[in-house]
Amino acid sequence: MTVTIRPQDDPQIAPVRRRIGGAAVAAVGASLPETVVLSSEIEQRLGLTPDWIERRTGIRARRLAGPDEHLNDHATLAARRALDKAGIDVGDVDLVLAATSSPEELLPNMAPMVAQALGAVNAGAFDVGAACNGFLSALATGTAMVDSGRASCVVVVGADFMSRLIDPNERGTAAVFADGAGAIVLVATGEPSRIGPVVLGAEGDVDGIIRITRERQLVEMVGHETFKHAVTRLSQATQEAVVAAGLSYDDIDLFVYHQANGRILTAVAERIGLPVDRVVDCIGELGNTSAATLPLALDHSVSAGRLREGDRVLLAAFGAGFAWGATVVEWGVPA
Repeated sequence: MTVTIRPQDDPQIAPVRRRIGGAAVAAVGASLPETVVLSSEIEQRLGLTPDWIERRTGIRARRLAGPDEHLNDHATLAARRALDKAGIDVGDVDLVLAATSSPEELLPNMAPMVAQALGAVNAGAFDVGAACNGFLSALATGTAMVDSGRASCVVVVGADFMSRLIDPNERGTAAVFADGAGAIVLVATGEPSRIGPVVLGAEGDVDGIIRITRERQLVEMVGHETFKHAVTRLSQATQEAVVAAGLSYDDIDLFVYHQANGRILTAVAERIGLPVDRVVDCIGELGNTSAATLPLALDHSVSAGRLREGDRVLLAAFGAGFAWGATVVEWGVPA
């Protein structure tokens, strides 16, 4: 005789009880390698004049991972710190999303490894690949899951060890890229979503301006062309996201852009007409950490007291594949 066991009869399968919709950012966490490398050290090694790097990029120092450090460990620590700040038990996490361009292995992906390390036994997990725009794309995915009621708690991680994807003797990339990890926790509130419409766009591989080929497996970037496209698309995405949210620039308390280059941040602010004090610039001490720059900039802003409960913060990023995006977030969870 065949006995059919229904899911509701299995004591190991717990019923899923989800809180419906209304995504909000409960907390942000970060993890950085301990080693600080000054721009002056790179200038000396490459035979560049003093302050060459800072004048062109705004970067004075960056964190670089040592040979024994693992990206998954930093991603996990950033996620754990965010969960601790939010006061959320890891068993309540429904989904872990990870954005990276520098995974330690081709398989398995980062997200399931982070979920396992966290002890998120009830969570699904997958990676989102969109280069420097990866964290924003993962945020859009996580928000959709929460807003639709398909998840109540989503951990979104952005992590990269870009130092392992560059030629240390190539000044155009060695001067810019760095290592780090950041994460946020999205939760369902039962109220209207605090993450506004997410504007996303892509152009593809425009003349191979930013790419990593299988043959070379190192970042190849045409800096000047990247600068022009980044300023144009970040400015465009900012305007579209603010309009989509039904707001004006005056309604935004803080503008957090992908920390690619200090000159890009300045150029975008000038093109839009933003006061410098409302644009976050933390690239000076952190460098360009690709998918990690947005959560690291958010963590920096919270720590510095620049981002508080109820503030509206615009997030925007631009990266390889000429993928870009932007959204407006009302910070924190409603009481």
